[in-house]
Amino acid sequence: MTNSSKTAPQLAVDQSQGNAGLEGVIAAETRLSHVDGMAGRLILRGYDLDAIADWRFEALLALLWQDLAPENLNAAQIQTALGKARQHAFGLLDPLLGMTDRLSQVEALRLLLSALADAQTEAHHVLAVAAVPVFAAAIARRRQGLVPLQPDASLGQAADYLRMLHGKPMPEAMAKALNTYMVTVADHGMNASTFTARVIASTKAGLFSAVIGGLCALKGPLHGGAPGPVLDMLDAIGEAQCIRPWLTDALARGERLMGFGHRIYRVRDPRADVLKAAVANLRDGSGRIRFAETVEAEALALLSEKKPLRPLQTNVEYYTALVLEAVGFPRESFTNVFAAGRMAGWTAHVLEQDRTGRLIRPQSRYIGPAPMASHAAAS
Repeated sequence: MTNSSKTAPQLAVDQSQGNAGLEGVIAAETRLSHVDGMAGRLILRGYDLDAIADWRFEALLALLWQDLAPENLNAAQIQTALGKARQHAFGLLDPLLGMTDRLSQVEALRLLLSALADAQTEAHHVLAVAAVPVFAAAIARRRQGLVPLQPDASLGQAADYLRMLHGKPMPEAMAKALNTYMVTVADHGMNASTFTARVIASTKAGLFSAVIGGLCALKGPLHGGAPGPVLDMLDAIGEAQCIRPWLTDALARGERLMGFGHRIYRVRDPRADVLKAAVANLRDGSGRIRFAETVEAEALALLSEKKPLRPLQTNVEYYTALVLEAVGFPRESFTNVFAAGRMAGWTAHVLEQDRTGRLIRPQSRYIGPAPMASHAAAS
């Protein structure tokens, strides 16, 4: 007669309910950013987002890397270093670029970043940030049957990203809008990708291994893959007279309105306001942005009416989609543009984690069956 798990001795395990999403769990101490979801506030190393949203991306890097990187470079020095590093990254494209054709754009970026050796001698954090726009622009151009464009080391990161994408210098307003976007998404507390990067960094695997892990987490549609569907929604609505009926029908079907609601923010996402202001300067004759603003107003009114007890405000994805579309990025490349900005935060968190010297090793609660009694005899 066999012994069943029903009669096996019970393991002494904690039977308290687990926390599958790690809500409220403090996983690290950081000086880099703080998200106050109740107040709708994002703080980056002592600055509210709206106070630094018009900073150059290079200036934000100087702030995030301060006292963490081997050298405290100022914004001008970082721009020079990034320019040289972009040229270095460009030299790695051949022959790897041809291997990306059957991959999605974010998977292609993952492959190209894997060519950066953790043991390389240049400043790892600088090269990681510099490489993303070079690789991402080359990937996007290849999908259009175009050859990659060599970086211009004299330009800022945002301006050169657009130039490498479009094959020519773009208007200053477009470069400024992209710069604002990259600053706005540079860091955002202990999100899934940042936590992933810090866990890998804690093993001493190396900076590139850590940030590639961050990119893999960002690839997931529950984290970084949502801006494109905002444009799909706007396309589906089509015309002004269809806005309210379309939104009403979608809510009646229990569908989510893309670009509204956030897991952390119980009020309006502060990044949405920054990007709304940035995109306002890019209005053109198509009326696309004004149409989106009308959709937003109607959606907020309907959400307030139909779900009064659940705060659902505009989030960063809504105006991210509009900014990136206005400056000419194809929808399938949006996650890579997100990564170009968030690489600033990932590298800073990896540098900060390296300083702790502590392996991140949480515990789990076992809820499986107890083992068979060792003395039980099989029949």
